[in-house]
Amino acid sequence: MSTRMTCTLAIESLDDVASSWHKWRHCLKWGSVFVIPAWLRAWWQAFGGGAEPYLRVMREGNEVIGFAPLQIKEKTASFVGSPDVCDYLDFAVAPDRENDFFEMLLDDLNEGGVRRLELAPVRSDSTVLIHLAGMARSRGYQVLSRPEDVSLELDLPATWDDYLAVLDKKQRHEVRRKLRRLWETEDVEYRCLAADADVEQHVDVFLRLFALSDDDKASFMNSRMESFFRLLALAMAEVGLLRLGILRVGDVPAAMTMGFDYDGSHYLYNSAYDPQFSRLSVGLLCKVLCLKDSIERGGGKWDFLKGSEPYKYRLGGREVPLHSCDITTG
Repeated sequence: MSTRMTCTLAIESLDDVASSWHKWRHCLKWGSVFVIPAWLRAWWQAFGGGAEPYLRVMREGNEVIGFAPLQIKEKTASFVGSPDVCDYLDFAVAPDRENDFFEMLLDDLNEGGVRRLELAPVRSDSTVLIHLAGMARSRGYQVLSRPEDVSLELDLPATWDDYLAVLDKKQRHEVRRKLRRLWETEDVEYRCLAADADVEQHVDVFLRLFALSDDDKASFMNSRMESFFRLLALAMAEVGLLRLGILRVGDVPAAMTMGFDYDGSHYLYNSAYDPQFSRLSVGLLCKVLCLKDSIERGGGKWDFLKGSEPYKYRLGGREVPLHSCDITTG
């Protein structure tokens, strides 16, 4: 006879989930930083309001089984987040409890009148594609999954020399040559910083560099997006995940990266540089030096995130397909 307790699906607020995250972060497989409550709350503060939040936590007694970070608009459910700032999304579910979680979630959504789920972007190894899609089909729902984009990632080797050996001969030569030229320049400093008391000041510098970048980046960083970046940096610093790479030439910040360390991976979220230092390849080398720092700190994976920019392939990234998954319930 089974001794399993009855599961419940409780309505939660983002504030409640965020404040409780540290208690049950290790119970669930979160998949990425884009799903954790601190990130979701920053996104909602900047962009939310056009839909009704649907946040459900499934529990079995005191044990947390899963978390559904959804929003609902006109009988359609989608993830909290948006593809322009959330590279891939998913549900957070305890290993081997996916069937229990999604059975209860689909029942609850159906009872609430939701007739469609638009879930994107999701990785090919997401709980959406591996578990939810098949369950929805077994219920007779229409499921349509389409390739949308790619993300790139790299399994980090044990040492910097091992990493260089992974690159092809031409790229290995280029990385070494550009680094040598950078260090031959007088008064160059690179630092990779964890969250500290100067987060807001560092973000000011990052946004200033962003404004100096190409037209596409400059137009991307409107006032609402700038507010999101500030909220996000503070939120991720508060939970200890923010990491900033800063490359200085003399006293001038020449390039920066904004990334997040989570669950053995570094997520390279965005970067910016001052074009006056282009001759030193500061934009690329700031990323390379951040990657080197991750290796030296024993990181397991480097996630270049969404997009097929050529430098990601040259630095050893491999493609991870991203999809959309639409489920029509009736």
